[in-house]
Amino acid sequence: MIMRRSSDQLLMPVNPLFVWATLTVAFLFNIVPLGRVAAMPDFLALVLVFWNVHQSRRVGVGVAFAFGLLMDVHSGAVLGQHALAYTLLSFFAVTIHRRLLWFTVPSQAVQILPLFLAAQAVSLIVRMVAGGMFPGWELILAPVFQSLLWPVATWLLLAPQRRAPDPDENRPL
Repeated sequence: MIMRRSSDQLLMPVNPLFVWATLTVAFLFNIVPLGRVAAMPDFLALVLVFWNVHQSRRVGVGVAFAFGLLMDVHSGAVLGQHALAYTLLSFFAVTIHRRLLWFTVPSQAVQILPLFLAAQAVSLIVRMVAGGMFPGWELILAPVFQSLLWPVATWLLLAPQRRAPDPDENRPL
C-alpha cells in the first residue's frame, strides 16, 4: 500500500477551462512587449511544464507544439524554433511527471531546471544555425528564473483545486 505524506492535500479535479485560461494568460505574458531582455523567463514554458506534470493527459506534446508555433509566428523567429523547444520540453516533462510528483516543490524546481536549460539551449542552437545573433550570456539566467518561479506557479495553479479543511473528524478523506 502506498502511503501519502501527511502534508499532501487531496485536490479536487481541475477545470479544463482553467487549464486553457492559464495557458492563454501565460502566452499573453510572453507576447507583452517588454523590450529585448534575454534573462526574461518564459512563462508559457513554465505553465506548459506545470500542466504536463499535473495533467499530462490533457496537456501534452501536441499542445506544446501548437503554442510553440504561435510563439514563432508572433516573435518572427525561425518557424519551428519555439515549437521544437516546447515539444522537447513537454515530452521530457511528461516522461518524468510521475517521479517528479513525489518530491517537495523546491526539489521539483531543482529537478526541472535541466529541462528548462535544455529547452533554452535547443532554441538558441536553432537560432544560431539559422544565422541569428548570440543574445548574450545572460540568456542562462532565464531558465534559472523559471525554476525559481516554479513554487509560485505551483501555489497559484493548484489554488483552485484545494479543498477547504473539512471539520468532520469521522471522515478519513
